[in-house]
Amino acid sequence: MELVVGRVVKSHGIKGEVVVDVRTDEPEERFAVGAVLRGRKPREQELHNYTVEAAREHSGRLLLRLNGVADRTGSDAIRGVLFVVDSADLSPSDDPDEFYDHELEGLPVRIVAGRPDGGTEIGTVREVLHTAAGELLSIRAADDARREILIPFVTEIVPTVSVADGVIEIDPPEGLLDPDFGEPPAKAKKQQDLKRRRATEENE
Repeated sequence: MELVVGRVVKSHGIKGEVVVDVRTDEPEERFAVGAVLRGRKPREQELHNYTVEAAREHSGRLLLRLNGVADRTGSDAIRGVLFVVDSADLSPSDDPDEFYDHELEGLPVRIVAGRPDGGTEIGTVREVLHTAAGELLSIRAADDARREILIPFVTEIVPTVSVADGVIEIDPPEGLLDPDFGEPPAKAKKQQDLKRRRATEENE
């Protein structure tokens, strides 16, 4: 199985550096100087090798300079490239609390037992997002496949992850699963007003 460990987001400066969206727990190893990355454009099958010449963090983002990419024109040409690895080449983790992204993708997510809503199916993991603020589980909602639920991947909220049993249990704080959670107040109020209007129309 092909796994994405990073994506070229855009160019940075005029010397060929690129901003990379990291999708691995091991960026220091994957993007170390001298590492050879395999990359391809989205929807393309042909892979190309890219050797890391320099890597640094800047404002919470990873910046890479790759062999053969020496200027803005070259970095713009590889915008969107996905860096991939083969899951068969990954060694099993020795830490029971560490997981590869692909091991979590597709697992069902439910509320932990012991709560009034315990056992409720929330959805399935679509992907693991690696951000400057921490990791997030992107969950495809069970009640609406078009809706994305973002769950901080921390022990306080995600106490149980069992790849063997094929399930993830979460203990979300109040409001985290609400569709409007995290929306600006004005937008959230507008959505609530729309819901009330629809409910009124249905009852008339």
